[in-house]
Amino acid sequence: MVELTQEEKAILNSELGTTGDKTALSIVVKAAEMLGAKRLVKITSSHIDGCLYHGDSGVLFCENLAKNGAKAKVPTTTNVGALNFIKTNQARLSSKKLQMARRLMDAYINMDCTPSWTCAPYQIGARPKKGEQVAWGESNAVAFANTVLGARTNRYGDFLDIACAVSGRAPYYGLHCDKNRNAEILLDVTDLPEKVKEEDTFFPVLGSVIGRLAGDSVCAVSGINKIVSEDQLKALCAAAASTGAVGLVHIIGITPEATNLQHVFGKERPKEVLPIDMDMMKRAFHKLSQTKQAGTIDCVALGSPHFSISECRKLLQVSEEKDFKVPVYVCTNRHTAQELEAQNIYSKLERLGVVFIIDTCVVVTPILPGSGGIMMTNSAKFAHYSAGNTGYRPIFGSLADCIKSAQNGSATLNYGPWK
Repeated sequence: MVELTQEEKAILNSELGTTGDKTALSIVVKAAEMLGAKRLVKITSSHIDGCLYHGDSGVLFCENLAKNGAKAKVPTTTNVGALNFIKTNQARLSSKKLQMARRLMDAYINMDCTPSWTCAPYQIGARPKKGEQVAWGESNAVAFANTVLGARTNRYGDFLDIACAVSGRAPYYGLHCDKNRNAEILLDVTDLPEKVKEEDTFFPVLGSVIGRLAGDSVCAVSGINKIVSEDQLKALCAAAASTGAVGLVHIIGITPEATNLQHVFGKERPKEVLPIDMDMMKRAFHKLSQTKQAGTIDCVALGSPHFSISECRKLLQVSEEKDFKVPVYVCTNRHTAQELEAQNIYSKLERLGVVFIIDTCVVVTPILPGSGGIMMTNSAKFAHYSAGNTGYRPIFGSLADCIKSAQNGSATLNYGPWK
């Protein structure tokens, strides 16, 4: 039985708020009962994963919430939708599906959600602080919020995420609770060569290893002693949340709660200590490619999670402004696109052959031409999902590899330590 406050009881008894408020809170309470939560916790923000059109029922559910007066009670960002609002002809959907996809996105706007349409809300200012209770969807964003920002959220799915946003509450269980944030497994990368840790591909590859070893457990990683960028941490979180169901990785010295091993494990000892060696990393690197790492390619896909301003700058710099022979799809958000336009980077990249995908992503909605091909990518998340979602078989490499391959029209990899 979930213990409710007087305010929560009043909402459920239709004494307070709108019909939409009652519906949303009813869903959160029912979820709490199923999950074994004894109470609800007030949240300070939400990120809505359920913005992709997967059928009419989701659209009608959200429209009904909005019609009944539901409004987000906390700052709420939206994940990628099925449409690029700037170039709506990019998505190869029937007119009916295009209409329904638009209606779903409009429903969230009508509930006072911020129309951010990005899988990386932390890049556009949605940055809860250490200890803040939030309800975020989208696996990489959840892992980033817990791991990098020190906020507290579980992996909220469609459409529990919007119910949490409208009610301003979430079930108090899982990673919301102190006791469940302690690590169980220690992964040690101390003995990996420092030159490997400096590789562009190190963090997505390590993330894919973490996901497979940790599953849905909380793990700690020791041995990363260098200065790490947010883009690198983003790549690690996305990979770990794709190959596993990871919601929190304690990176010693980086995660706000992980100043040392004692903070991470509390009074307990690790259930398992796993040294990560080069053989494990090499296998993980090559597993991210699902076709032979040679021959012609059909495209390059970048930006899962969405490409940041710094990544776009690096793309332009490493390209040396030489044209691409195959399309380079760069998925990003409208806020980043506006900043790139202001810095005169957007048009320069377009002239080279970059196709910007705004508000959405090539792996979650049909944008890529035909029913299959070969895709080069530096994203472990794209590599994990692209074959199943698009029919395009991935070849994984560094950003420099992707750029060189796009310029040559064929896979061109400098394997470095991954041979």
